[in-house]
Amino acid sequence: MINDNLTVILVEPQGPLNVGSVCRVMMNFGFKELRLVNPCTDYKSEQARKMALSAQHMLIEAKLFNTLEQALADCQVAFGTTRRFGKYRKTFLIPEPAGKVIAGTIENNVKCALVLGREDSGLNSDELALCQHFVTIPTNDSFPSMNLSHSLGIFLYEISKAIKNLTKKPSLVKTVKPSLDKPLSKTPATIEIMEQMYSHMKKALCEIEFLDAQNPDHLLRTFRRIFGKAVLMDRDVRIIRGLMSKIEWVNSQRKQFDDSEKAV
Repeated sequence: MINDNLTVILVEPQGPLNVGSVCRVMMNFGFKELRLVNPCTDYKSEQARKMALSAQHMLIEAKLFNTLEQALADCQVAFGTTRRFGKYRKTFLIPEPAGKVIAGTIENNVKCALVLGREDSGLNSDELALCQHFVTIPTNDSFPSMNLSHSLGIFLYEISKAIKNLTKKPSLVKTVKPSLDKPLSKTPATIEIMEQMYSHMKKALCEIEFLDAQNPDHLLRTFRRIFGKAVLMDRDVRIIRGLMSKIEWVNSQRKQFDDSEKAV
């Protein structure tokens, strides 16, 4: 059974063999939507087609994008894979619980993306900032890096397994929200709309000097985590952007008043 609600995104894949293998493993588990961000030029080479086997059509049909933000634009929830832990990467899902959360998300007709980074360096901080959730595979510390298609295969297995369990037991469809407490009753805002909101927030909050203009993303990442967990709807985004617009208006009035005071 093919599932259309999960999109696999590869960011700057460096080897055609890996891209071909990814197509094959996606077809193994019933997923077909593949997007590539700045892939290697020979991603459709004969080597890649041989690795893809019967999934060769996915190489031809894969959608190309210049940036991850563009590739995620119409998605509503994104899961970024990483093996690096840091200040802004504190909450991770390992494969089995990740599979349950993602299955619950896509089974509720929410467009979800599973994002994998470069073979040698993974996803950078700016790319992970576009994702609401982080997923990782615990591996041996002496050799933690995994092959791209192998990593994807583990996640897709857990997702497909969880989907089958949800189909058998519909009452278990309770894993859409990050809090894992109840399914979504409305459609979440797309990542494109969320990114427009964050850009507006950055502009407005920099104008009132709430954010450091030299490093606005430092604090903005906290807002990303808060709103990412909340799963905002379109109406929520409109309200927040309305607040930002009001902040901008009040600040412009303050500046006009200050200028008039100086002129007296």
